[in-house]
Amino acid sequence: MGLLDIIRNLRPTRQNELRILLLGLDNAGKTTLLKVLASEDISQITPTQGFNIKSVQSTGFKLNVWDIGGQRKIRPYWRNYFENTDVLIYVIDSSDRKRFDETNQELSELLEEEKLHDVPLLVFANKQDLLNAAKASDITDGLSLHQIRDRPWQIQGCSAYTKEGVKEGLEWISKTVTTKNKK
Repeated sequence: MGLLDIIRNLRPTRQNELRILLLGLDNAGKTTLLKVLASEDISQITPTQGFNIKSVQSTGFKLNVWDIGGQRKIRPYWRNYFENTDVLIYVIDSSDRKRFDETNQELSELLEEEKLHDVPLLVFANKQDLLNAAKASDITDGLSLHQIRDRPWQIQGCSAYTKEGVKEGLEWISKTVTTKNKK
């Protein structure tokens, strides 16, 4: 065993640790989703006025999830969190059709960011438990997700409130990151 091997063993490994950036417009359900991932109570949620960080275990990975507020005045600060992101989760309020153009614009700008180039994208089409929620397939078309060619992506209908669809999204992340790390 050489000196380099000893030094590597002293350093904590990031191999099974992922930095996940959780973004989306205000009131999309990002903080609720984060609390669900951390198995915390979701009965008292307030708008995020900055950021929340939680570390959660999921399918063999430690997920360090950064939930950044989505209010218009906070969005310019999103770029301060792009560095070393392994997965981008973009959360959409599927029931707020009036804001689909705004969310499309924000997501498009994120996908143009150099520091997020090649970063896998999971879109959670949240609030599927509401009667007026757009289906994930309609959101896929509206956001032109089929045109994304520079990264793996997935849209997952979910309800952070009922937890439906959340596990499937995490399974996609695990599968995608495992495949990416093998290349």
